[in-house]
Amino acid sequence: MKILIADDHRLVIEAVKAKLSELEPGIEFVLAMSVDELLAGANDDLDLALIDLNMPGADGQAHIDEIRRRHPAVPVIVLSGYEDPAIMRSALERGVLGFIPKAYSPEVMLSAVRLVLAGGVYVPPMMLTALPPGIVAGVAPPGGGTEVLTRGGGGAGQTLEHLRSVLTERQVEVLQLLSQGKPNKLIGRSLGISEGTVKIHLAAIFRALNVRNRTEAVVAAQALTEAQQA
Repeated sequence: MKILIADDHRLVIEAVKAKLSELEPGIEFVLAMSVDELLAGANDDLDLALIDLNMPGADGQAHIDEIRRRHPAVPVIVLSGYEDPAIMRSALERGVLGFIPKAYSPEVMLSAVRLVLAGGVYVPPMMLTALPPGIVAGVAPPGGGTEVLTRGGGGAGQTLEHLRSVLTERQVEVLQLLSQGKPNKLIGRSLGISEGTVKIHLAAIFRALNVRNRTEAVVAAQALTEAQQA
């Protein structure tokens, strides 16, 4: 796997690099500390690019546009100190597949990266709460970019409180154990229920969060927790 990290702070680059090394052994990293280095280091064989918005040579989000124009097949995640939903929306509309505020924990960043590598889109919870009622962020459509899906009567909640109102107490317990990385068998053993019952609860959790799989459910739940603690 080959990942580009572009940020004007060496400490940030090294911290991100160290955390992303947990994805798999032998990752090759391309590092850039300015827009010129970013454009020189980017190429089509990248598996992922994490790019800061505010770095030497940047003009708004023009460097994001240029990377998307030159290398449209490379998944791009914005890693930024900004937490303005308007800036996040602008980046996602440009076709990036994730926006991770630097205030978030390394674990959330890693989960978000895994989600994007699996074909999804990571949207911070503060942007979800800025969307009109009844709308939630969806996954990446086949052609790339982002998609917004209309939610029906029971869809995903935008806060932990709402999520708890649509899930049973047992389903919340399942979600908590899922967030700890436990497989279905251990979840069932911990709660004294069968593995089949765990799967039924997971199906309800996926519907409530409007996600497709375990990874997306963990990312969504962790993001909601981060938002509540902020």
